[in-house]
Formats: sequence, C-alpha cells, structure tokens
Amino acid sequence: MHALSLRQTMLLTKSIRLSFLFCFSLGFARASPSDTITTDLCIYGGTSAGVMAAVQAAKMGKTVALIEPSQHLGGMSVEGLGGSDINNHGEFKNDAVVGGLALKFYRQVAAHYGIADFEAARAEAMTWRFEPHVAEAIFNQWVEGDSAIRVFRGFRLFEEGASVGKQGRRVKELRTAEGMIFRAGVFIDATYEGDLLAAAGISTIVGREANATYGETKNGIRGENTYRQFEVTVDPYRIPGDPGSGLIPSVQGEPLGTPGAADHRIQAYCFRMCLTQDTANQIPFMPPPGYDRGQYEIYLRYLKAGGQLYQPRVSIPNGKTDLGAWHDLSHNLYGMNHGYPEGTAAQRDSILQYHRHFTQGLFYFLAHDPEVGMLDPALQDAWSYWGLAADEFLDNGGWPRMFYIREARRMVSEYVITEHHTRRENPTPVADPIAVAYWPPDTHHARRIVQQGQAYNEGFVFGGEDWAPFGISYQALVPKPEECTNLLTPTCLSSTHVAYGAIRLEWTFMILGQSAGTAAVLALEGDIPVQDISYPELQQQLQADEQILEVRY
Repeated sequence: MHALSLRQTMLLTKSIRLSFLFCFSLGFARASPSDTITTDLCIYGGTSAGVMAAVQAAKMGKTVALIEPSQHLGGMSVEGLGGSDINNHGEFKNDAVVGGLALKFYRQVAAHYGIADFEAARAEAMTWRFEPHVAEAIFNQWVEGDSAIRVFRGFRLFEEGASVGKQGRRVKELRTAEGMIFRAGVFIDATYEGDLLAAAGISTIVGREANATYGETKNGIRGENTYRQFEVTVDPYRIPGDPGSGLIPSVQGEPLGTPGAADHRIQAYCFRMCLTQDTANQIPFMPPPGYDRGQYEIYLRYLKAGGQLYQPRVSIPNGKTDLGAWHDLSHNLYGMNHGYPEGTAAQRDSILQYHRHFTQGLFYFLAHDPEVGMLDPALQDAWSYWGLAADEFLDNGGWPRMFYIREARRMVSEYVITEHHTRRENPTPVADPIAVAYWPPDTHHARRIVQQGQAYNEGFVFGGEDWAPFGISYQALVPKPEECTNLLTPTCLSSTHVAYGAIRLEWTFMILGQSAGTAAVLALEGDIPVQDISYPELQQQLQADEQILEVRY
C-alpha cells in the first residue's frame, strides 16, 4: 500500500540528491568559530524583515552582519507563505500602503512571472503571489550583490550561558553557540521569536493580556467564539458520551477559564504547504515514522457528523498551493505550541517535529485512508491528486523547514500598540508612523477544549466592521531606554496580542524592516540612542525611499 512507483522513486531520489548539492552551496560567509566580526549594524534573524533592514542600511553606507540560525534567508516568505495577504479580500484593497523595498520585491516577483505592466495588474491578488524558491532567489540576489552585507547562516545564539554582552544600557556584542562573536554599534532583532530581545534583558511577554490591562475588548480568554467554530457537533471523548474515557487527540482537557483574563496561550502554528498536482513535479504523500491513524479520530467524527473538510486549491503561480490552515478543523494544531516561544532549541525542534509528523500523517490519511474514502469519496479524490512540490525546499524533501510562527515573544516598551489603534471609531492617534498596518486584528484559535460535551475551538479573532488601517509608531520598535539604547525590533514590536494580529504579515514586516534599518543608521550617524533619533529626519528619509506612511482606505 505504501510502495512507490518507479517514477516516484526517481523523483524522490532526485530531490534528495539536489538536497545535498543545495546544502553544500550555502554558507557563503561562513567564518571560523574563533572569529570576531565587527560591523556598523548587526541583525539577528534573516527573516524578510531582517533582509530589508540589511539592504536599507547598506544602501545608506553602513556595513552589516546578517545572522540567520537556519540555512535560508527570507523567513516565512521562503517557507511556503506565498499568498502575501495583499488584495485577497473583497471587502478591501490594501496594496496602496506597500512601498519602498517591499514594493520593489513584489515588482520583481511580478516581473519573474511575466507581468510587464505592474500598475495595470496590481489590483489582482495573484500579482503579489509567488513560489517559495522565487522569493528566496530574490532575497539571496539582494544580499549577495552587496559587499557591505555579510551573511552568516547556521549561527544561533549561545544557550549555555550569557549570549549578549552589554556595557551599561548598550549591547556591545552577541555570542553564538558556534563560538562566533559579533560586535556592532546598533543591533536589530528580526527574529519571529524575539530571542535577541530576551537575551539582552529587554522586557517581553508571551500570551494574551487581560482585557482590563489596556481597556481592550478582544484580548484574553474568549468567552464566546463563533468565528471558525466547529460547523458540526463533534464528540470529544474516546468513548462517545463518556467523559471518564478520556479525550481524543487534539482536544485539551482544561476549563475555559474567566473570559477576558490573561493567560500564557498563543495562537496556533501550522506549516504553509507548497503542494502541486503536476505529477512530473510531485513527491507523493507518505506516512510519517510511527504513523497512527488513531491520531485523526476527530476528522472521522467530523465527517460522520456531516462536516466538509478543507482541501487544497491552486493559490500561487504554476499551479501550486500555499496551503494554510485557518479552518475549524485542519492542520492548525490548536494548543500544541505554547512552549515554543521561550523553549530551548531542542524543545522548539521537538514541537516543530510533532507538527510535521501530525501534518504529514493527516495529508496521507485524507488522501489514502479507506474510511475517509467511504465517508467522503469526493474529498479523498481531491486530496489524492496533490503531493509535495519536488522543486521546493530541496534540502528537506519538499517539506518547509519552518512552520508559521504567528506570534511568540512581544516586546513590552513604554509605548504599546493596542486594540485602540486598530479601531475605526476614535482610534489612538499616531504621531510618528513608520509603516501602515492594513489588516484586521487576526489571531487564530489558541486551544481546543470541551464545552457542553462538544469539541470547542477557543481564541480566534478576525475582521468585523470596527477596524481600520493605522500607522505603526516608531516608538513600538524601541525598548524602554533604561533597558537598552541600541537595539530595535521590526518583528516582535511592542504590541498586545490582539493588536499584533493586525501587524504580523510578511509584507508589513518587510516595511518595518526597512524602517528599522533606516532608524539604525540615523542612530549610528548621530551617535545617539535609538530612542532619541529625530522623527522628522526619519520621516524624511522614509519618504525619500518611497515608504508609505499615511493611512489610505
């Protein structure tokens, strides 16, 4: 039943062979473990924001060390999230606020796919979409083509002791697990996890604030969730109707708690899968080691109750899909990632591997399980045409190396972006915008529990009629001055859980990365704390670089 055809075996072998060749081609700026690297700016985290910050600083004449713990630059933009979330909702068009280097990136994407007149096509969602390998090629081209940027792949902050050296309130150097030391005048944390922030002793938070903390209404434990709630009734007990029999997999046995109260929980993670129906470029779904179909009992019960499960569809160029997970039941693993943000590298890898094995097994289950085929033959038929794209993620057998870290640590500074900034009526005014967030508060469910004897998803906030785009304040990128004066973050900025849900898009991170890079250069040139740079001067430079700072809707 699990045997591969000769053609499939040849494709898989080719993918593995390419994986080895690809790995040997990486690490073009590898230094020996005893090296000390000194640059004007040091960026930890080669996400899309980190790349933009590096390119901007280099453009302004500064030397940059860009450190990425993995072997790939671009973060989620090269790990399957090709959908971009630009102009993909009928209710609003948000492309007008994309400017600067981010717009240059998307123009290059469009040109790659033969879109000659970008302005004529910019209203269409597909204009902004791309395959992972295309995004990675663009990011690599940008940094490799600039001698002022030195890229260090495969270097991670030291975990066994102090990884950040400070002199007073300034970070002087960071140390990696490989023994490298990086020194700079200004540092940027462009990770999704906020690892450099934490190592530098900067205040951070993980989880949901209480509504009472900032006078919000959408934060904390959700008393009632209708959005992406189960569309059918699903019994959560191993023996249906018997609470004493225990819970089926993916359901957590914990009470709802007090609505509006704070907790440690974060929205779910998932893999953004790049799948294809092209049999000449396809690696078939295979079961993971130790495959246990019992892990997917909830999906069978969902189908038996009359529910319709999700299935892939073409959503990015060349007939591929950027398969996300936002449904009531999908490969979003609600409640399975709460230990990730502050976990060790080993703990994080364990959580990632759990998600991968579960997701790999789920896709195989939907495409091949006989009971699924009996319950919904159309569903199984649809899944059976899809497989992993053999020309993506060459060093990982067609599987993304990173899953979608929708939130982790968030900095807590003197200025905190809250739900009040996102409101259409009487929003909090922003005097120093460096980007525009044009997306509704969007936080996925944080857990799956039992309510009134049924499986119940808790935590989703999305959309509504009460939100509007808003300017992102520069103050949210800088720490409290008593904690650090030469570090910024464009990715883990000071924001509440619900407000972060309106910011956490890749294109927004790109814009924030460029703005952070600009601010870092101004702090270097003025030899001043990042908190003290002149906003009019920053604004002038951002506008000269075609950044969009006004809210347009």
